Amino acid sequence: MQYGVSDEQEMIASTVRSFVENEIYPHEEMVERTGEVPQEIADEIKRKTIELGFYACNFPESVGCAGLNHLEFALVERELGRGSMALNHFFGRPQNILMACEGEQVERYLMPAVRGEKTDALAMTEPGAGSDVRGMKCAAVRDGGDWVVNGTKHFISGAEHADFIIVFIATGEDQTSKGPKKRITAFLVDRGTPGFTIRDGYKSVSHRGYKNMVLDFDDCRLPDAQVLGEIDGGFDVMNTWLYATRITVAAMSVGRARRAFDYALDYAATREQFGQKIGKFQGVSFQIADMITEIDAADLLTLAAADRLDKGLPANREIASAKLYASEMLARVTDAAIQVHGGMGLMDDYPLERFWRDARVERIWDGTSEIQRHIISRDLLRALGA
Repeated sequence: MQYGVSDEQEMIASTVRSFVENEIYPHEEMVERTGEVPQEIADEIKRKTIELGFYACNFPESVGCAGLNHLEFALVERELGRGSMALNHFFGRPQNILMACEGEQVERYLMPAVRGEKTDALAMTEPGAGSDVRGMKCAAVRDGGDWVVNGTKHFISGAEHADFIIVFIATGEDQTSKGPKKRITAFLVDRGTPGFTIRDGYKSVSHRGYKNMVLDFDDCRLPDAQVLGEIDGGFDVMNTWLYATRITVAAMSVGRARRAFDYALDYAATREQFGQKIGKFQGVSFQIADMITEIDAADLLTLAAADRLDKGLPANREIASAKLYASEMLARVTDAAIQVHGGMGLMDDYPLERFWRDARVERIWDGTSEIQRHIISRDLLRALGA
C-alpha cells in the first residue's frame, strides 16, 4: 500500500529493498552473534552505497547529492528498516543539520560528510536530560575567545565511527516567569579535541552492533568557529533541520514490521496442525489480518506526514502521530509474529526474537511515546484555547 507514490519513487524503494536483501541480510547473523561490524564489511556497504548514488541522499542537489524529498527519503528509510541498524548505518545518511554550516565549516564538515570522507554523529541526550532537553547540564562558559565545556552526553549512536560530533550544549540561562530556561548552542566537535573523549556506552538488548557511546568533556576548549548556527540558537537549528527525524523512526518501524509479517504469513500458509494449515484457523488468520491492517495504517500515516512537509504544511502533530503509532504498531506486530510461530518464534533459528527485542527501543528514542502524545494533545487543545 502506497501514499501518492509515483512509479519513479517506487523504483527508489525497490532499489533500496534489493540492496538491503543482498548487502545487509547476509551479514546480520554474524553481527547479532558478535555485536561488531567488521571494518571491511562497513567499507564495502559504504562503497556500494556511493556507487549506487544513494550516499547522503537526504541532502540537496546543490551539494552534489540526490536531493530526495521527505516522502522519497521516508521510502528509503522504510526499506532500510528491514535490515540490521548496525549494518545499514553505513548506507550513509549524515545529519542534515549540517546544512547550517557556514564559511569554512562547509569545506571542513559539510562537504566531506556528504562525500563520505568524514562521518558525523549527533549528541543531545545526557544521563539527567533525555526528553527534557533544556535540563541538560553539559555546559560551556566563556573564557577569552573560547568556550570551555564540561559535562557528559550518553546514548550517542554512531559516535564510535564519527570523525566529528554535532553536540548541543547549554551556553547560558534566562530567568522566566516559569523559572530558569537554558540557552542551547550547537557545536561541531572533532574527535581528538583536547578534553573530549569518546568511550563505550551501555550494552543494549536492542540493535546489537549498533552501539551507543558516552562523550565526556573535561575543560574542553572550543572556539566560536565551532559553533553551528548562532550562539544560543541551538533550538532554532534543531527545529529547522531535525524536524523530520521522527519520520525516520516511523518509516523504519514500518519496514521492520513488514519483514516480521512476511515470516508470519509464510509460516501460517505452510505450517500444519490438526491436519490443516494453521492459517485456516481464525485464531491465526485474524492475527494476520490485524497485522497487515496496522502496518498499512502506519505506512499511510508516515508517508502522509512526509508529504505534508514536502508541501510546506504544518506537520508537527502528524509527524508525532506517525512516530507514536508506527513504533507501537511494531511492538504489536513482532509480538504477534512470534505468537503465530509458537515456541519456534523465540528460537534463534528465526530472526523474530531479534525483531521483538529491537522493537522495544523505538518507543523511546527520538521522543518517547509519552512525548508524542503530549505533542498531539497540545496541538489539538491549543487550537481551542485550552
